[in-house]
Amino acid sequence: MRQDRLCIALQKSGRLAEESLALLKACGLHIARGKDQLLVRVREIPLDVLFVRDDDIPAFVSRGVCGLGIVGENVFQERRLEDSSGFHATILQRLGFSACRLALAAPEEGPITTPETLAGKTVATTYPHLLGAFLRERHLDATVLTMNGSVEVAPRLKIADAICDLVASGATLAANGLREITTVLNSEALLIRPDIPLSPAHESVITRLLTRIKGTLQAEDSKYIMLHAPRDHLAAITALLPGCESPTVLPLQGSPDKVAVHAVCRETVFWETMEQLKAAGASSILILPIEKMMG
Repeated sequence: MRQDRLCIALQKSGRLAEESLALLKACGLHIARGKDQLLVRVREIPLDVLFVRDDDIPAFVSRGVCGLGIVGENVFQERRLEDSSGFHATILQRLGFSACRLALAAPEEGPITTPETLAGKTVATTYPHLLGAFLRERHLDATVLTMNGSVEVAPRLKIADAICDLVASGATLAANGLREITTVLNSEALLIRPDIPLSPAHESVITRLLTRIKGTLQAEDSKYIMLHAPRDHLAAITALLPGCESPTVLPLQGSPDKVAVHAVCRETVFWETMEQLKAAGASSILILPIEKMMG
């Protein structure tokens, strides 16, 4: 890494790449990437973006080539298990997007219906270390067949009895006559960094970017709520506000028996919550999205 600029590794294409770039954009960073451009300089802070294969991101961060990386938890944990003694990257922030799960699946009409029925069977996967750890933890004696792709066709080709693969909607499993047995790992996008201290300049960039990311994630999950409340119902009404710590209570001009309540709700505000607020005496209830937050 350059002494004056930090490098962050992102997946070069795919859904994770798109959502990672959207997050950085929401953090106020402009990334003008040309076609096939692998390294982009960010203007707003001393940060360079390196676009690589997702499989390479944990190693780049672990070896200090990049000070940050955004990668799926499935890839991160697989690489951690693959190189347990020489792996030097750690999770800095869970990002909440690109959610999927690593799941075991088997033919719908077959005898494999639980993890225990895998004993003596062959399981095809592109995640042999995660699958191996899962089997060892449950003392299951099954053979792991490593494949580089097209795992879902392995049972049909009679080269495996079951598979362990990433699942989002489950449509691919259904299309190949497979049913999900159990989840091996729930995965989401992670912000990772080396597990050793970096230079003061690089640590400063990490702190600035992490603050923006946390503020962006909080804003996505939070809502600003405004309402009018009778003074004698104030305690009951504020107790209904989800994830609210200290609402602001203001006098309401011309209505001595009512107050205006402003609050940041850090949980989803459902229609049912609004109906409960109204039933408790609240009126003029307004829910607004929050674009940015900083503590």
